[in-house]
Amino acid sequence: MLIRQAPEIRSSEITDPGLYFRRREFLRGLAAAGVTASLPAMAGLPGSASAATPALERKLDFRSPGPFATDETWTDRDDATRYNNFYELGTDKGDPKRNAHRLVTEPWKVTIDGEVAKPGTIDLEDLIRPHPLEERIYRLRCVEAWSMVIPWVGFPLGDLLKRFQPTSRAKYVAFESILDPEHLPGQRRNVLDWPYVEGLRIDEAMHELTILAVGMYGAVLPNQNGAPLRLVVPWKYGFKSIKSIVRIRLLETQPPTSWNISAPREYGFYSNVNPAVSHPRWSQKRERRIGEWRKRPTLPFNGYADRVASLYAGMDLNKSF
Repeated sequence: MLIRQAPEIRSSEITDPGLYFRRREFLRGLAAAGVTASLPAMAGLPGSASAATPALERKLDFRSPGPFATDETWTDRDDATRYNNFYELGTDKGDPKRNAHRLVTEPWKVTIDGEVAKPGTIDLEDLIRPHPLEERIYRLRCVEAWSMVIPWVGFPLGDLLKRFQPTSRAKYVAFESILDPEHLPGQRRNVLDWPYVEGLRIDEAMHELTILAVGMYGAVLPNQNGAPLRLVVPWKYGFKSIKSIVRIRLLETQPPTSWNISAPREYGFYSNVNPAVSHPRWSQKRERRIGEWRKRPTLPFNGYADRVASLYAGMDLNKSF
């Protein structure tokens, strides 16, 4: 797989981290790890960035390039940030960007519990601090036969899980998104059972391709794309892409997932990108890249079959969809 060199970010373009983090000790921790990151700040709080400053102008410093990438042309970042699925902010593709200002991202805490030796609830910056950020340029097929190529900035989910010491009983990883109907218009409607929940098998979660993203296109993750912390599983993109994560729970039994609860005939637990298995309402065989007119064949596992197909050896993927 070819590595694409990310565009170099000049030091003058990196926003002062003091605008985004109050605690000096956190900044020292990042420096010790070789990373200085300007993560999302909630507008209106003392010392935070203004709401008028778009997230994609708040630069991130990261190790570039990361170990996995593609040499394909990136999707235009305006397209990637205005055409989204984020039902908490609305069901129309343009709703997330229109309602992005309603998502409150500071302060932000994440709980990691369940089958772990060291459960806890920690601030977002403390969760990220030990993990050097890297760029992963993934080709991604979304649910409704459209696709993108996005340079994410994040760190491996497996590295985070190891930090909390999963027990031998941990077979699955469950994720939970923010629940805030006061601010999030989509959660005032019974489109789904809120909060949004998702799940992976433990080996899927620990796989080297699976990351938690905090940015894209070299900058802070915009609210409409799942700020401040979202899941990216490139061979399941669109199916397993929970945003604004507040809880990660390790379990012995398979957890429920929002779309499987809502439409079990259409969305199973595994939800791999599989051109051989049609969705009940559309074919999976072809996809259209955002910004292009022509369609292209959908690749098994989004083109990552050489790395992940072995996870499903012996399984009938027509049934385990």
